[in-house]
Amino acid sequence: MAEITEKSAPKKAQPALAKKTNMSAEELVEKYKKPVLIGIVALVALVGAFTFYKYNQSENNAVAQTEMYQAVFFFEQDSLEMALKGIPAKEVKGLQEIADEYSGTKAGNLAAFYTGVIYLKQAKFQEAIDYLGKFDSNEGILQARAWCLMGDAYSELEDNDNAATYYKKASEYKPNEQITPAYLMKLGLAYELKSDWKAAAAAYDKIIKDFPQSQDVTDAKKYKAKATASLSVSE
Repeated sequence: MAEITEKSAPKKAQPALAKKTNMSAEELVEKYKKPVLIGIVALVALVGAFTFYKYNQSENNAVAQTEMYQAVFFFEQDSLEMALKGIPAKEVKGLQEIADEYSGTKAGNLAAFYTGVIYLKQAKFQEAIDYLGKFDSNEGILQARAWCLMGDAYSELEDNDNAATYYKKASEYKPNEQITPAYLMKLGLAYELKSDWKAAAAAYDKIIKDFPQSQDVTDAKKYKAKATASLSVSE
């Protein structure tokens, strides 16, 4: 048998190596055709699912808006329990059910806000927090209002840390002359309940400096003086 030398070995291996590395375009397509097709099918399925989701959400939003009409009417008439629970015997849905069933829609989002407000009015503070916490909006007035109401609920539960957190969020979100000073007043009072006189004074001072035309300025000056005096005593 002929001895295989270091020079002869590579020459015999070369054709096989060339076959592996110099594949034709047809061979490459054949080799990777299945994985590529799987990827394309998966992408088409994903796009289709997203399109269906958006269409379905749009349809659900329209249905939710229609179903909310009667519940909002009850809310405006201060018939809070009917607004919240609806009238099952007449197949009239309440705001809580709409908020739960259509949570991914704009109408369901608004229903969560209404539901939180009702629970707050009914002194069910944790339930109010749960539903107001689900509300999410780019509309400055309502979003800030939701956070302020959450602060109110936490305050009722004597959780002054969270109350201050949400009053602060409300006061910092798209501030304006009409409502921000009221949120800052609540923030200052929450800090007072925590005996954080420095933070309380800063909240009142922000009203005085940033919103000098506000109707809350007079109270802000009075409460700032109180907080400053308390801070001096505590130091």
